[in-house]
Amino acid sequence: MSNTMKFLLVCLFVGAVYASPKERVIKEEVLSNEVHWKREGDPHNEHNPEYDHEAFLGKEGARQFEELTPEESQKRLGDLFTKVDKNGDGFVTDDELKQWIQLTQNKYIWEDAEKQMKQNDMNKDGFVTWDEYKKSTYGFVDDSDVNAKQYKEMLDRDERRFLRANRDKDDKLNGEEFTAFLHPENHDDMKGIVIEETLEDIDKDKDGKISLDEYIGDLWPEEDRDGEEPEWVKTEKEQFQNFRDKNKDGHMDQEEVADWILPPDYDHVSSETQHLIMESDVDKDGKLTKKEMVDKYDLFVGSQATDFGEALKHREDL
Repeated sequence: MSNTMKFLLVCLFVGAVYASPKERVIKEEVLSNEVHWKREGDPHNEHNPEYDHEAFLGKEGARQFEELTPEESQKRLGDLFTKVDKNGDGFVTDDELKQWIQLTQNKYIWEDAEKQMKQNDMNKDGFVTWDEYKKSTYGFVDDSDVNAKQYKEMLDRDERRFLRANRDKDDKLNGEEFTAFLHPENHDDMKGIVIEETLEDIDKDKDGKISLDEYIGDLWPEEDRDGEEPEWVKTEKEQFQNFRDKNKDGHMDQEEVADWILPPDYDHVSSETQHLIMESDVDKDGKLTKKEMVDKYDLFVGSQATDFGEALKHREDL
């Protein structure tokens, strides 16, 4: 295998961990592509239940229940209740429902982490050590490679992220920690490293901040430039000057980078959780019984729900 091919393989693997330069902004989770209220601005008119079904079960899962009868949907939702009720006290609280929706929406992340965990856990003890990950990802690299410097930079960056994800400092990552390593943007205690890595990628002169030229250079690299400046580039320059550079010093510092790639936004998960509880909580005690959820099955699943076997399989250890 040529040195170039080795380098490309590493880039391909690590590319699954790091965002593309043109996709820096970590966008807010969209619970469903469906419109929640069919007439925008009027929450009392034409509520769309398909939004709730996809939020509670995921888009793919919701489709799999389309052939079930109402009786089958009610039975399966009743069984599913015990999984949403994490502490088994017979009630589903706001926090438990929120956790369920988040897990449903992040199913692809867990599946990706599970797959990569198996690939990197060489001794099959349920943990990934740094040596295991390094050997699995960079094992074919040696110091004589022409791209050794690039390998070293990626290796150092991975190790820093690995150490940050190792919350209990036991020098190995369990499933949750490994997921945070692979997808730090979805973990509050890891978002700082996303900001650091973004800064390092764009800050070419290494002064700890991002200039307008560096910002545009990341979005519109020199090798992609051919002819007149596109209109979208002009718009991005205005965005930088008017919104990104909040203190108007000509640069984006770490705090401004955080506001750019991790923008505060409307919390759709909390909003949906409150909506589901409000609509089905008959006794208004702020939590749901199994009967309350099943009685309003059409709100949660209707004639659409999830493949129950798959739902239990993926959440058995959560």
